[in-house]
Amino acid sequence: MTETLKPQTQAQLRDVVAWAAAEEAPLEVIGRGTRRGLGRPVQARHTLDVSALAGIVSYEPDELVLTVAAATPMAEIEAALRAGNQMLAFEPMDSGLLFGRSAGEGTLGGVLSAALSGPRRIKAGAARDHLLGFQAVSGRGEIFKAGGKVVKNVTGYDLPKIFCGAFGTLGVLSEVTVKILPAPPKSRSVLLFGLDGAAATHAMADALNAPFDVSGAAHLPAAIAMRSDIDFVRDAGMSVTALRIEGTPGSVAARCAGLRALLAGRARDEELHSMRSVALWREIRDVAALLPDREAAVWRISVAPSAGASIAAALPGAAFLDWGGGLIWLAVSAADDASAAQVRKAVDASGGHATLFRAPEPLRAGMSVFQPQPPALSRLTARVKESFDPRRVLNPGRLYAGM
Repeated sequence: MTETLKPQTQAQLRDVVAWAAAEEAPLEVIGRGTRRGLGRPVQARHTLDVSALAGIVSYEPDELVLTVAAATPMAEIEAALRAGNQMLAFEPMDSGLLFGRSAGEGTLGGVLSAALSGPRRIKAGAARDHLLGFQAVSGRGEIFKAGGKVVKNVTGYDLPKIFCGAFGTLGVLSEVTVKILPAPPKSRSVLLFGLDGAAATHAMADALNAPFDVSGAAHLPAAIAMRSDIDFVRDAGMSVTALRIEGTPGSVAARCAGLRALLAGRARDEELHSMRSVALWREIRDVAALLPDREAAVWRISVAPSAGASIAAALPGAAFLDWGGGLIWLAVSAADDASAAQVRKAVDASGGHATLFRAPEPLRAGMSVFQPQPPALSRLTARVKESFDPRRVLNPGRLYAGM
């Protein structure tokens, strides 16, 4: 019989994990469950629900630092940051929408555990670059801290980098401290219409290499663009390549003009202003509104930006590009192996990695969801797991079978 354990404090969390380690009773760790379908199904009889460990602990706008209990909903965090005209610069994806949940339900601990970075990653860095420190309970049932609460700190091993993307397999986060930045007062997007994948890749590369401080570069093929809720994008009837510029109003206007002059003659271009620009990048960030089939399996494929368009064109299904071509979001039929053989072959040939981001549970249980690791890296991963969770009680099997 499955039992749900719901600690109310960090001390209770420690006691639950210590009990699980002593009894060798595996636990499925969840916050609000919005990403339960991401990764392999967890092989556990008990659920550890940490949703009670929520709330803003400390918000210091002048110091650009935010500390929250790990299960604090993103909606609460974003509301507080909006009030202070600040933001999480890595633009975390709201992946819950892909899994049929409401916007803002996910937690910051879940975002960091899954290492979910949005379109601004190409400028601001990944989620792991913004995690300053944390408190957690290891699989041994021990409370420990790593990192700190200042933007610059040196505390030995960089455990925040290891825990970001570990999917709760090394420890249960109870508190996290992240770097925050001022939110840009103005956002505009330069749109190029009708480019094919190769031409869009060149345009995005030129824009990113120019001195205009582009903070987002994505390419939506016609079939994807026509699903957008932004009428200017949807009604174009052709592909749309979007380049975002953010900052103060005067600077944004001047940089948009310079970018359009740089790209003049390649395609018809327009500008998308203010809230419509923000809404477009939210669509790109969260993916759900743009992929054509709600029942499709979804792949998240990271490759060299120069190779993104050609790889996407060679794969079945519907795809669009983010990160200047370096990130492919691909929707394919969930039948058989969700085109896994083709995806893995394409990634192996070009370098990079692919994650089966969404698929039915039986499919995820029977295949590699994350990029298979070479033997040396697999052994290192096992050693890290052994250090933090020797009894294998935290989210067993979530990343790789048998781990």
